Amino acid sequence: MAEEKENKQLLHLVFGGELESLKGATFRDLDGLDIVGIYGDYKSAEKAWRAKAQETVDNAHMRYFIVHLHRLLDPDSGTIDKG
Repeated sequence: MAEEKENKQLLHLVFGGELESLKGATFRDLDGLDIVGIYGDYKSAEKAWRAKAQETVDNAHMRYFIVHLHRLLDPDSGTIDKG
């Protein structure tokens, strides 16, 4: 059982874009969102997120996010987001 848990694929989406305001998470241009990729584990997603955040450090309105897709896709996790 522990081996199955270790090998379980936990998908994460990394994306970002320029925000309208530093006080929220509303993007200026939805068509211009940067979809960095989908990763099979959090560690890989965090590495990609850090790289993109570092590339855009000079633009205070640029933000990148990690979305836990596995929480949306796995009905057995008990943490399904319905919104």
